[in-house]
Amino acid sequence: MLTRAPLHTERLCLRPYEPADADAFFALLHADRPRFKPSFPDRLQAVRTITDAYAALRTFADDWRTGRFYVFGIWHRASADYVGDICLMPQQKSQAEIGYYLAAAAEGQGFAREALGAITDFGFELVGSRRLLVRCYHDNVRGQAVARAMGFVAEPPPSRPVWFRNADALSQIRRFWLAKG
Repeated sequence: MLTRAPLHTERLCLRPYEPADADAFFALLHADRPRFKPSFPDRLQAVRTITDAYAALRTFADDWRTGRFYVFGIWHRASADYVGDICLMPQQKSQAEIGYYLAAAAEGQGFAREALGAITDFGFELVGSRRLLVRCYHDNVRGQAVARAMGFVAEPPPSRPVWFRNADALSQIRRFWLAKG
């Protein structure tokens, strides 16, 4: 089991959530619900009320203990403002997927790049992943730019027969990989 310890960057503190973070966690999700809905429907479905937020944070702690999922809240170090969330989910074959979101007010300041850099190091060094994945919708130009800036390489879109179920959904997602060097 990995120790629940924070990761620090120049301007950010990424740390596992504590129960006291539920209000900030819920407030950010609630304020940006329409913006997050396409990319994080499961999170929004699970966190509809403040009670749900407390339950989600307990689940995150349980998932950390089992190594299923590592979820960090992102705080600005100077102001102590909660600005977003980033997670790493180990998969098969020493791969892991990274997901993240920021409050609308925190976008465009380089926070996503800082957080992605820290979680990439966490995934390679502490979790032992050999390959990391970031998925973005095709119209999420900013998310794709963050992945590319951090060295992730775009995978060509899959070619699927027209009759293939969910072919449209698959073509809407761009996948970016980074292998441990």
